[in-house]
Amino acid sequence: MKLDGKVALITGGANGIGKITAQKFLEEGAKVVISDYNAEAGEATVQELQKFASITFIQADVSNTDQIKAMVQQTLEQYGNIDILVNNAGITIDGLLTKMDEDSWEKVISVNLSGVFKCTKEVVSVMLEQGSGVILNASSVVGIHGNIGQTNYAATKAGVIGLTKSWAKEFGPKGIRVNAVAPGFIVTDMTAKVPQKILDMMESKTPLRKLGRPEDIAAAYLFLASKDASFINGTILSVDGGLVI
Repeated sequence: MKLDGKVALITGGANGIGKITAQKFLEEGAKVVISDYNAEAGEATVQELQKFASITFIQADVSNTDQIKAMVQQTLEQYGNIDILVNNAGITIDGLLTKMDEDSWEKVISVNLSGVFKCTKEVVSVMLEQGSGVILNASSVVGIHGNIGQTNYAATKAGVIGLTKSWAKEFGPKGIRVNAVAPGFIVTDMTAKVPQKILDMMESKTPLRKLGRPEDIAAAYLFLASKDASFINGTILSVDGGLVI
């Protein structure tokens, strides 16, 4: 098993990509803590995956420093260490810049960018003591190429790329690898909000002529978390079917 005995903390783990990533990690022998602000969804995911003994849900808002500290502390009390952090939590509040209010900007920044900073800052201190660890961040193709109507979201995902590359340089010498995955259009609850005509357009523009699945991103996270990627650090792995070639 690729992650046998490893402890993984996955934010935004109650649904979509986070949930499937949790399942994939469990299948590969990891002990998994999923966190999410949605307690009902989190508990439902644990019930769904209860055949795996080592899965725990902790309710936490990644924009709240105190809740992050409590999440990390509870993980350490239960499992003793944290080997893998997947900064997966994210939200969208889309709109053209001329119609986007400051609240919509601040909310997306607080979860998608500040949340990554806060969670990593808390967890990396644990990894530094261990002398090892893997940090995986959720970026997006729109963080590389931009997207109309997603000023706030694209800014956060571009920011995540900057964090990833900076941390790879900062923590690589300490035995901690930091990488990011940049999904294309993936069929999740988040993309369910996107008009069908837009999804059809993106599918037609993708050389593979299909949208991605959460399993595609989970497989990328698994690879980057495993020893198979032991010499990969500071990369932004696009998983988009060739959308932005």
